[in-house]
Amino acid sequence: MTLAAVMAELKKKGTEKARKTYARHGMDKERVLGVSVADMKTIAKSIKGEQALALALYETRIMEAMYVAGMVASGAKMTAGELQAWAEGSAGLQMISEYTVPWVTVENALGPQLAVKWMRSVEEQVAAAGWCSYSGLVATKADDALDLSEIELLLGKVAKGIGAAQNRARYTMNGFVVAVGTYVEPMTERAKAVARKIGEVSVDVGDTACEVPVALAAIEKNEAAGRIGKKKKTIRC
Repeated sequence: MTLAAVMAELKKKGTEKARKTYARHGMDKERVLGVSVADMKTIAKSIKGEQALALALYETRIMEAMYVAGMVASGAKMTAGELQAWAEGSAGLQMISEYTVPWVTVENALGPQLAVKWMRSVEEQVAAAGWCSYSGLVATKADDALDLSEIELLLGKVAKGIGAAQNRARYTMNGFVVAVGTYVEPMTERAKAVARKIGEVSVDVGDTACEVPVALAAIEKNEAAGRIGKKKKTIRC
């Protein structure tokens, strides 16, 4: 399929109802077509492995095209510059900054370095992408492939700085604590200590029924279910 053909298919699948739903969840309504995730997955399967097309789709700046790009692209084949451009280009589209960008970043050898770099950004979506990317790393990489001392420092950064962080960065920092506590067994108790310190995190979730997980409760729930230390094969969804 060509870029034009994929875009035509996405436009055909869009609905006003879904467009309004995405807008309520903080997506820039001028960059949303209203395509369901199920339909996006179907389209992605039809262009599986087409790296150049995936990169072109992301450059359209249309949310659904960018989301499909993340399902198709191999993060391992992307350059640091391409990943940086994806993070910077996700402004106003939290589904992209918090899902699509991390999907490809965790597959790249430079993923940890980029995630830490992005966390320091003053651009809200870039910082959120950084925290989500590192959460994806701890969820999928074996503990001996992780830098536990770096994770310890990042937990300390959350404990000290979450209150002053921007809205979506705050949400994703809270998620990072949950991810570390759940997927990195040697760090579970430290993550729980940080979770106790930060308590309930306040985040503006817009006109939605979304709730912010209480980190300690989320970790303890996973602990009770026997999920501590059990890694995921992928964070793509």
